Amino acid sequence: MKLCLLGPEGTFSEMAARKWSRDADLIFMDDMESVAIAVEEGACDEGILPIENSLEGPVGAVMDLLLDISSPIIGEVILPIKQCLMSRGSLENIRIIVSHPQALGQCRHYIHEHFPGAEVRTTGSTSHAARLAQEFPEMAAIGCSESAQKYGLKVLKEGIQDHPNNYTRFIVLGRKEAAPTGHDKTSLAVYLDRDRPGALYDFLGEFAHRQINMTRIESRPSKKLLGDYWFFIDVEGHRDDALLREAISALKDKCTTLKVLGSYPRADIA
Repeated sequence: MKLCLLGPEGTFSEMAARKWSRDADLIFMDDMESVAIAVEEGACDEGILPIENSLEGPVGAVMDLLLDISSPIIGEVILPIKQCLMSRGSLENIRIIVSHPQALGQCRHYIHEHFPGAEVRTTGSTSHAARLAQEFPEMAAIGCSESAQKYGLKVLKEGIQDHPNNYTRFIVLGRKEAAPTGHDKTSLAVYLDRDRPGALYDFLGEFAHRQINMTRIESRPSKKLLGDYWFFIDVEGHRDDALLREAISALKDKCTTLKVLGSYPRADIA
């Protein structure tokens, strides 16, 4: 089975992929769009992408991709994130800190407190940051300890994220809908009529009066007009469950567009 993910090797995405499937052949891609396209076009069986972090919130680029593809979400992985500061040099010599924007955001207060004068640069991945830090002893990367091992760096400080309970949720895209397990989640994307007062309240009421638990709601600009949004909603249950099937049917009359992104087994925080 071919499982594609954002590369290069030595990232949290690779850790999540290994947690999802230890036997899959991992195919590393240059960007998140390529991961989605590879699954959509059948070049890979599954693809794994980060969708939200408990400190930094949603990954907007992935939310946008979900609107454009037909491949369903078939699973999720919740990965505890422990960020490390790594370098060829010593703590005293660090002048530049590099990493992916999400990782830098997760360590914002640590950087401000311990390296107030350092230049902070963004990279496409935490692994790419580690590869850059190989070149200069005054440069440090932020990422997972696996990156330090792969690129021959010293872990100068471990667990530098600003809050100890740091988790990233990854979604798995596949070719075929996941069957019900009795412990499922369904993800929806909804575009409401912006001119109708109380539209969102009315929409969410279909879940409430059926006692369907909503676990997440995020807004994302529609890119059409200022103040115009898509809403991404996660609810407990599978789309084939009677109550949720009934709710989805009722909701189609209350919005401009409703897209079921997938029903899949819920992952629990370990």
